[in-house]
Amino acid sequence: MARALFGALRTPAQSTEPLFARAPRRWQRFAPYVVLFGFAVSLLPTSIMVLTQDYRLGGGWAGALAIAQTVPLLLAVSRPLQTWWIIFTADVVAGVLLLSSDGVVGRAWPWPPTVIVGYLVLMICLGLRESRRTLLAVWLATGAAGFFFELISQERSDGTHLLLFVLSGVVLVLTAALRERGDAQRRLVEQETISEAERARRTLLEERARIARELHDVVAHHMSVITVQADSAPYRIDGLPDSAREEFSTIAASARESLTEMRRLLTVLRSDGTESERTPQPGLDRVQQLVEATVRAGVPAEVSLPAALGPVPPAVDLSAYRIVQEALANVVRHASGAPTRVSVVSDGDWLTVLIVNGPGTERTSPLESSGTGHGLIGMRERVRLTGGTLDTGPLPDGGFRVAARLPLTDTDAPSASSAPSASSAPSGSRGSTDSTGSNDSNDSTDVTGPAGPARKDAP
Repeated sequence: MARALFGALRTPAQSTEPLFARAPRRWQRFAPYVVLFGFAVSLLPTSIMVLTQDYRLGGGWAGALAIAQTVPLLLAVSRPLQTWWIIFTADVVAGVLLLSSDGVVGRAWPWPPTVIVGYLVLMICLGLRESRRTLLAVWLATGAAGFFFELISQERSDGTHLLLFVLSGVVLVLTAALRERGDAQRRLVEQETISEAERARRTLLEERARIARELHDVVAHHMSVITVQADSAPYRIDGLPDSAREEFSTIAASARESLTEMRRLLTVLRSDGTESERTPQPGLDRVQQLVEATVRAGVPAEVSLPAALGPVPPAVDLSAYRIVQEALANVVRHASGAPTRVSVVSDGDWLTVLIVNGPGTERTSPLESSGTGHGLIGMRERVRLTGGTLDTGPLPDGGFRVAARLPLTDTDAPSASSAPSASSAPSGSRGSTDSTGSNDSNDSTDVTGPAGPARKDAP
């Protein structure tokens, strides 16, 4: 045990970071230097005067001891244990020298008042930096030194060794408790940050899996058509050479193999047993019903749809419906009673989906600033999948705006830089439905914003 404690006295903390170096304000970071400098400047002349005038110690010894007892306090900001060795040694030497001085009679010994003040200041620095074992070793060494002087001369001892022993213990316990509390709070904040990032990552993966499940029906339909056409081509087309028949047979076999692999993957993605995802996926033809459901939930909403959208790729059709669904779900949750406008416009090459809501009359759930809700994450993933752009953000009046631009062409998904900006989305309306409604979304979001489906991380 004694060896372990002595080893702790020789092993300072690995960090030499100054005290309060991580404080948020600049004056707090400089405060330890100012305080310790003030103590060193004030204790140095005071110690010299006390040792020379009160204890009648020689001027040379008094000056040397006073410097060794006070000036090292400036080092305690970053290296308190090394400072303790210097000051503790100087205090013990001073106690031995004062023992032979005539001025000790009737005065505090072995620790003069200036020694007690400087030592307690040093204990504060130690408690804020060193480990429990090191603090225990320092405290026991302080007590052992006082007990040693008590054994040497009980007549001259006035109990200051016991006073310093108790006070240093109290200071060490209090400062160590404050340090450990601060360390626990920092670890908690770090853990919350890590957990927040993990939740955001998990949410993104869940949303991608959900999108993959939904797109299975779209892709499976096209693969099934390819299979049927390849199988029936030899019977529908007369005079096909054998090489062409073999090629059609190979195409059909490859399509069936792709369907089999896709179904295996879908089995894994549907491991949660959600049966509702086996139903046909909705599209823009159900936006009117979605708005009517939102109206029945108490949100005044209106929708504008063109008379004829023309051909819309299945992935874009599904993504546009889900974007409207998520946006309306957020209005119901975070801006209940807010007037909402849904607009879908096509210019032949791009499909523009715009959802704008005003300030809500009440909030039906607390807003989050964590950025881990499904809504905007799901929207971004769907827009990225189709190669479009998404523009979301709060409005000056307290509402919120979601604008998505989705390509209607069958070419490869363009990059975000090549897609027209969603911020230019029109907001005209034709044909409206009033009132309110809840959403039929399975993954409505937790988002933040002034009144609508806002998110702290909304672009």
